[in-house]
Amino acid sequence: MIRTLLVTADGQSETGGEELIARWKEDSDSHIWIDLQGEPIARERALLEDFGCHPLAISDAHRERHPPKIEEFESHTLIIYRGISSFDAELNYQPQQISFFVSDRYLVSLHPGMAMSVDRLLENEGKSLLRRSPEHVALKIMYTSAGFYLDSLLEFETQLSDLEDELQQAGTDKLMRRITGYRSRLVKMRRIFNYHQGITRELIAYDYRHLSRENAETLHAINDVFERFERLYSLTQMYYDICGDLIDGYISISTHQLNNTMRILTVITAIFVPLTFIVGIYGMNFEYMPELGFKYAYFVVVTFMLGLGIGLVWLFRRKGWI
Repeated sequence: MIRTLLVTADGQSETGGEELIARWKEDSDSHIWIDLQGEPIARERALLEDFGCHPLAISDAHRERHPPKIEEFESHTLIIYRGISSFDAELNYQPQQISFFVSDRYLVSLHPGMAMSVDRLLENEGKSLLRRSPEHVALKIMYTSAGFYLDSLLEFETQLSDLEDELQQAGTDKLMRRITGYRSRLVKMRRIFNYHQGITRELIAYDYRHLSRENAETLHAINDVFERFERLYSLTQMYYDICGDLIDGYISISTHQLNNTMRILTVITAIFVPLTFIVGIYGMNFEYMPELGFKYAYFVVVTFMLGLGIGLVWLFRRKGWI
């Protein structure tokens, strides 16, 4: 699907398809945004080559799972961004690569499936942003997409708080598996946000031709995107640490409970070992055992064993072992 937004020199805007490209070429002061969603690679390559995009940039944009990056070419700047196609409060998300070819007069965005941030801008702010410049559209798409990440992360914070309370009341292996799953997803998300932080940090540090820092509005938009990704990175790091603390706490509690159990078993063993030893001696089948001829030998031995057991229980209780 090819969707096109054209803003002419006099500020008029029009949405349509591929037919608006010819009108854009005729008006040297107009701006155009072309969004390619799920188009065949050959069709995308032909259109990008028609716009004079560099072959290396086109190849990078068509690579699957390419790390987010920014690279400047003579006629345009390439931004590869890791967007999302779906995301929920359980941190189940489906990433989607979005590539931007940003020039002074055009923006070409391409992605394999639906992109919520792109759809929102096409319906709402895209026209006013394109009137300013194409880079404002690209920056706003990233900012909006980061907002979807942020909303879901804040919902996850409530989930994590409830999970923490539940774990303290009655921790189970099932809860631990959930926390471990969250931690694994947070690691992946943190890696993505770190890439995006790097992109926006480069935009702040270096003056790219088609995303110039000399323009105050452009610099402000870059700072907004950077701050949002910085917050996302810090949130994922904080939630990762919280999940790690919950895992460590659960392991500590389980270890403490296991130690208590082992201590009780050890005490029981310590009580019954001497009693078993005595029983073992008098259970031997020897014909001549001096105590066997004593009339009250049985009662003496039983009394001694009972006293020994009671004495050991008293001693262990005094030491606080039971």
